Amino acid sequence: MREQLLDVLHLLDATPAPRGEERTAAHRLRAWCADRWPHVEWQVLEHGPAGGSLIATCGTGPLLYSHLDTSLDDGGAHNRLVTGNTAPIAPLDVDGDLVAGFGLGVARGPAAAALVAFAEAGVGRLLLAGSGTHRRSGGTTGLEAYADTYQLPRSAIVAKCGPPTLLWHEPGALYLSVRVTGRSGAAMMAESATPPGGVVAEAGIVLDELARWRTDYLTADPRDGQTGRACGIGAISGGWTDKPDLLPAQLRIDLYVVAGDLVRPTVLAADLADRLRQRCAKSVLRDCGVEVEAEPVAEAAATSADAPVVVAAQAAWLDEFGAQPPPITGWTGSTDGVVLRARGVDTVRLGPQAKPTAVDPRRDELSLTQLMAYARIYRRLLTQLPA
Repeated sequence: MREQLLDVLHLLDATPAPRGEERTAAHRLRAWCADRWPHVEWQVLEHGPAGGSLIATCGTGPLLYSHLDTSLDDGGAHNRLVTGNTAPIAPLDVDGDLVAGFGLGVARGPAAAALVAFAEAGVGRLLLAGSGTHRRSGGTTGLEAYADTYQLPRSAIVAKCGPPTLLWHEPGALYLSVRVTGRSGAAMMAESATPPGGVVAEAGIVLDELARWRTDYLTADPRDGQTGRACGIGAISGGWTDKPDLLPAQLRIDLYVVAGDLVRPTVLAADLADRLRQRCAKSVLRDCGVEVEAEPVAEAAATSADAPVVVAAQAAWLDEFGAQPPPITGWTGSTDGVVLRARGVDTVRLGPQAKPTAVDPRRDELSLTQLMAYARIYRRLLTQLPA
């Protein structure tokens, strides 16, 4: 199993698969799998302009799910905005039990384990989906394309990195866009803008109130089941970088919000807008307009703790690790498990724990021993659970 995992990981590492552009990687992986495991009918389900997912079915059984795309690609301009690093990323390498490479955490490590587990089990369904990472206005995902084409089974296993335990409850997520709009002006005439000096110069007022709102939002967390809340500012923009002598009229701040409980995005956005307007009215931003727009990603969803897939996963975990899955509260990672549950599929999530490497945080490292342990659990669940 170790050698097969490494073969798959090297293949994935050699083929970029940014979100929405996985088709080449999916076809290359299909051809490689067909040569390695010819008893399985491997297919590529294409979606969108360049998206693609690897799928396979052997008889009946649950769905084993992971995804092909990585949060970032390994050379795009957007990477540099996030990482601040323009150097080439080193290829996959192995040092004893540790494997390190780009995109191992999201999600090449668990995707490789799922692929090998499925091939060895010889039963069930496999979906390594394109467009599995969150992206606003991202179009049809690989999972949505699959669900629109094939009938979903009663249960699913999500192979993703996460906490060292079993998850049957995951939070929902949404994006918030905050826009504060004044009047444009010229840098050589600061008073020509509203507020004087431009709205971007007063971003601290908005950021301070957002920090206060975030604290209140997290404090109100009901800690429902296994999940919790989280919130972070992911982007700030305003103005034209090629012409900074112009003072922009608008400041935009984008947030990612996680809710373990059922939160109404439009209500959350309206409440935040009212709060920001009240704060701006007491500052130099008093003459500026404030708008907050919400874009839902998914709602929190849970599978019953006594569902067959949860019970089977707990038993497999006990046999593999010698103890019950540790209890967890406040988990804030949202995956396509919530999408499967929304479509009536009982779903569990489990996978290895990856962490950024010390030398280059753009690369992850994880234990091959641990990866094989999760692959064995995936394989067992495929063979023991009904369709």
